Amino acid sequence: MRVSITAAISAVALAATPAAAQEVKPIEEQIGAGGRPVGANWSRSPVIAQHGMAATAHPLATQIALDILKDGGNAVDAAIAANAALGLMEPTGNGIGGDLYAIIYDPKTDRLHGINGSGRSPKGQTLDQLLEKLDGAEALPPVGHLPVTIPGTVDAWFAMHKRFGKMPMDGILAPTVRYGREGHPIAPVIAMYLDRSLQAYTRRQETYDFSFDNARATWFADGTAPEAGEIFKNPDLANTLEKIGQGGRDAFYTGDLAGVMVDYLQQQGSAFTLEDFSDHSSEWVEPACVGYRDGFELCELPPNGQGFAALQMVNILKNVDLRQWERGSAEVIHYITEAKRLAHADVARFYADTDFFPVPMDLLSEEYGRKRFALIDPAKATPEFGPGEPKLEGPGDTTYLTVADKDGMMVSLIQSNYRGMGGGLVPDGLGFMFQDRGELFSLDADHPNAYAPGKRPFHTIIPAFVKKDGKPYMTLGLMGGGMQPQGHVQVLINIADYGMNVQEAGDAARINHDGGRQPTEALTGPSADPLGTLNVEPGIPASTVEALRDMGHNVRVVDNGIMFGGYQAIARDPDTGVYTGATEMRKDGQASGY
Repeated sequence: MRVSITAAISAVALAATPAAAQEVKPIEEQIGAGGRPVGANWSRSPVIAQHGMAATAHPLATQIALDILKDGGNAVDAAIAANAALGLMEPTGNGIGGDLYAIIYDPKTDRLHGINGSGRSPKGQTLDQLLEKLDGAEALPPVGHLPVTIPGTVDAWFAMHKRFGKMPMDGILAPTVRYGREGHPIAPVIAMYLDRSLQAYTRRQETYDFSFDNARATWFADGTAPEAGEIFKNPDLANTLEKIGQGGRDAFYTGDLAGVMVDYLQQQGSAFTLEDFSDHSSEWVEPACVGYRDGFELCELPPNGQGFAALQMVNILKNVDLRQWERGSAEVIHYITEAKRLAHADVARFYADTDFFPVPMDLLSEEYGRKRFALIDPAKATPEFGPGEPKLEGPGDTTYLTVADKDGMMVSLIQSNYRGMGGGLVPDGLGFMFQDRGELFSLDADHPNAYAPGKRPFHTIIPAFVKKDGKPYMTLGLMGGGMQPQGHVQVLINIADYGMNVQEAGDAARINHDGGRQPTEALTGPSADPLGTLNVEPGIPASTVEALRDMGHNVRVVDNGIMFGGYQAIARDPDTGVYTGATEMRKDGQASGY
C-alpha cells in the first residue's frame, strides 16, 4: 500500500479533529488570506538576487538551473538543464517527445535571438492519404500515431548550445539522469495532473484505438497515478538522456534512439521514416516587438506559433487608456476580451507554417491595430468578429521556464507535448511520450494551416520578452493553449498600467476567453462558437461579472486555476543588473537566485 506524505499528514489531522467538526466547509472557505506589510495580500514577495536567477514549474528544476550557473554554466546551459529536469519531474507538461521555442537575449551583441524548435509531419504522407486513414473523421484524433509530429526539443537544445552554451552537454543533463535513476518526490499540482491524465487516457481508450501499455508501465505501473510526496523513478528516460549527452543531437535523430522511435511508430501504423528524423532541424527566427506605452515593448516569435496574437492585442489596446478604470472593472476586462477575440479571428485565418504561407506582417502595424480597435463596441460584446484583411508582406499542456545569468544573458523558454502528456505513445524503453501537436492541423486543403507532408502545424506555445526604453527588461511566459497570448498581455497591463511588481502581476486574478473560430476549422462555414466563453477567476469582483453579463458576455467563474496557466518571469534592473524573479500559486514552481 502506498501512502503519500500529504495523505499521511491529512490522516493525522483528521484523527485529531472532533467528529462534529469534520463536517464543515473546506478550510479555504473558512478563512481568507492574511495581511502583508507591503504589497497585495493575495501575493507574496518576489525573489531578488544579483548574480543569477531561475524560475521554473518545479523547485528541483529551479535548483538544478542555479547549480549549473554556480558551476560556470551560462543561462542557456541552465535553461537546457532545467528543461530536461522538467521532462522527468513534470511529464504532464513537457518532455523530449515535444517541441520547444525560446527567446535568448545575448548581452554580447545586445540582440534577441529566437529559435523555433517545432517538428514536422511525415514527408511521405499526403493529405489524401491522411484523410483515408481518418476514415471520415472531421479532425485529427488527440491520441495515437496520427497526431504525432517529429519531436523538436532535442535538436533545439543542441542548436542553442552550439551557438551559446559553455558547459558540455553530458554535464548539463547529468542532474536529471541522476534523479531519473534515484528518484524524486512528486509535487502536489503535478500529482493532480498525473491523475487527470490517467483518467483522460482511460476514457480515450474507449473511443480511440491506440497503445497505452508503455505509458502505463512508465507512470502508472500499478494502475494508479503517483501521489504527492511519492518517490518516482524513470530509469528509461535517464538512459535516454545519458545517450543524448554522450552522443549529441545525432544520437536522437540518426542513431539507435531514432531507430527505436521509428520502429515503434511504424508498428502503430505511422508513416514516419528514419529520413524524417535525420532531416529534422530547428530554425533561428527574428523576434518581433510592438510598443505599448511608457517605453514598454512586448516581443514574440513569428508563426507557426501564436505569439503575434499577443502583439496584435497590444496594438489594439494601445488605442484606449485602460488606467482610467480600476483593474478589476468591467470596462478593462471587456476591452481585453474583445481585443483577444479580434486577434484570434486573425489567428484562425492566417497563422501557419511560414514555409507554406507567408506571414501577413501588416498584422503588426499600428494602422491595422487602429482599424481592428474601431470594431470594438465599448458598451457591449460583439456577437462575432471575422478576420481582417492584412497585406501579405514578408516571408493547450506546457511548461515555461526562464533563467538569467551574471553576464546579463536571459532565456525565455517554453516547451510542451501539447494536449495532456501527449498522444499516449511511449517508444519502447525510452521513457518519454510523443507529442500530439499534429492535432492542430486543419483538414481543409485551402486553409494556410492545412495538413501537408513535411509541414509544421499551428502551435500554441510561445515565450515572451519585454523591453523597457529599448533595453532588456523582462522574460515571461504563461502556460496553457489559447491562454498564453492573452495571459502575456494581462501581465504586461498589470505592470505597465497598474504598477504591479512581477510577482503580483502573475498572482492577480486572470481571465481566459475561450472559443471563436479555430485554426483547425474550415475557412468557410459558420464558427462553432463565435461568441465563446469568458472564464474568470474568483478574484474578479462579482459586480464586474454581472456587468460583463449585461454587456452580452458569456461569463463563467472558475475557481481551480487550471485553465489560467502557469506564470514565470525574471525582470532585470537596467542600472544595477539586479534580477527580480516570480512564479505563482497555480503551479508547484519556484523562483530562486543567488
